[in-house]
Amino acid sequence: MAFDQYYRSKQLYETLRENGKKDSANIGYILIRMAEIQQVNGDYYGSKETITEAMAYFKKRNIYAADVNNKLGIAEKELSQYNDAIYYYKKSVKDFPNAVQKIGPLSNIAPVYIQQKKYAQAIALSEFIFSTKLLEDKSQIFEKARIQDNLGYAYFKSGMDEKGFELMNEALQTRNKIKDTYGSIESYLHLADYYAKINLKKSDENALAAYRVATKLNSVDERLEAFQILISNDHSPQTSKYVQKYFKLNDSIIKVRNNFKNKFAKIKYDAKIEKDENAKLRLEKAQNQLSLQRAKYLRIVFAIAFVFFVILIVIVVRYYKNKNKAIEFKTSYMTEARIAKKIHDELANDVYNVIAFAESQPLSKENTRENLLQKLDDIYGRVRGISRENNKIETGADFTTSIKEMLSTYKTNERNIIVTNLESINWETINETKKITISRILQELMVNMRKHSNASIVGIKFENNEKSIAINYTDNGKGFEKATIAKNGLQNMEQRIQAVKGTITFDTAPDKGFKANLSIPK
Repeated sequence: MAFDQYYRSKQLYETLRENGKKDSANIGYILIRMAEIQQVNGDYYGSKETITEAMAYFKKRNIYAADVNNKLGIAEKELSQYNDAIYYYKKSVKDFPNAVQKIGPLSNIAPVYIQQKKYAQAIALSEFIFSTKLLEDKSQIFEKARIQDNLGYAYFKSGMDEKGFELMNEALQTRNKIKDTYGSIESYLHLADYYAKINLKKSDENALAAYRVATKLNSVDERLEAFQILISNDHSPQTSKYVQKYFKLNDSIIKVRNNFKNKFAKIKYDAKIEKDENAKLRLEKAQNQLSLQRAKYLRIVFAIAFVFFVILIVIVVRYYKNKNKAIEFKTSYMTEARIAKKIHDELANDVYNVIAFAESQPLSKENTRENLLQKLDDIYGRVRGISRENNKIETGADFTTSIKEMLSTYKTNERNIIVTNLESINWETINETKKITISRILQELMVNMRKHSNASIVGIKFENNEKSIAINYTDNGKGFEKATIAKNGLQNMEQRIQAVKGTITFDTAPDKGFKANLSIPK
């Protein structure tokens, strides 16, 4: 079937177009031919759809755009949309590049005017075309006969019967002479309509002549029109037979045209399904290839990322190791410097004074010897205190006991040390470095308290959180300005806590006591 082949050709051209080849004009031309096939088979709605699709391929004014608009005009006329038909015929006239080509769509307008009973406009238009010199060319003889017939029919319908008959009869003679068999059908029908007023016998003769030619050419619409005239005349004893034939033919053509419509629709549907399946297969193939390429690239990217990740881990580990070493070194250095300063500030002068005392006083006297011994005992006690502050920390099972003992040394008759929740923490799960850090920081807090705060009550509370150990220190001492924290030896605590990735905050003010909050991850 031609329609099927045209549709397949259209799909092939569309595939080429999708691949970058410019075949729009070929697609548009095919759609025009498909619309013609649909119109020949009475599928005017389908032809409108097809020809409308073709319009997208002929946006510029040219012969193809003109043909598209002319086909649309034909479809609209057959669907009795007369105003739309005239609109598209006029567009077709504008789009055709030369005057001869414009005659076709221009002459198509006159029959539409006749259908609208605008006879004066039909006559004026047909007279204008008929008088043009363009119709003198031999190649326009068929078109000239058509226009003459339509002009005569318009005169007849407007009431000018004689003038109309002359033009229609002359047109029929011309058509028979040039063997325009299809054109003669319209002439016979027009004359049958003319004679229906004055001579029913001749009207029937012309209607039957139209019927015979239409039957020979398989032109169904004209056969139905001939039967309509014969039935309307009701002149022949064959009228009842004409009625039966009319309904039988009408039912047959409705069935045939519906079959054609369904066939056209099925061709389009099947082709669309096939195209969609092919597109789906191409897409799946492309997606598979893309997936393989993507997997390949992902493996490469993953390998590169893994290498970079390993390098980054090494760099980070080394950085934190070096950082922790630096913090440990700095903490150790500061501890040594603090011990050295303490020995210098607290012991060196006392030792010098004892030496000077021993050299200047007679040791034979008992009270002098006792005084010397007292001074030496005092120096010994202070040496033990410094040793106790910097000796080895117990981190085993006796860790809590050593903490208590260390804190108790700072308890006096004037100062009370309160420790809570120390045993609530499972110290066996805490590593040795963190235990040492906690012990040293508490010791430094106590030393700082003894030297600067004059506190009477010191509270140390331990809290066991899910991920960390919290220690809250508070005293009721005299406090000091926060800006002087570094001068009061608290900076060393910050260095220690940072080494184990913990945090420490201080809160103090003059005459407001002193607070320190520690948090050390488990």
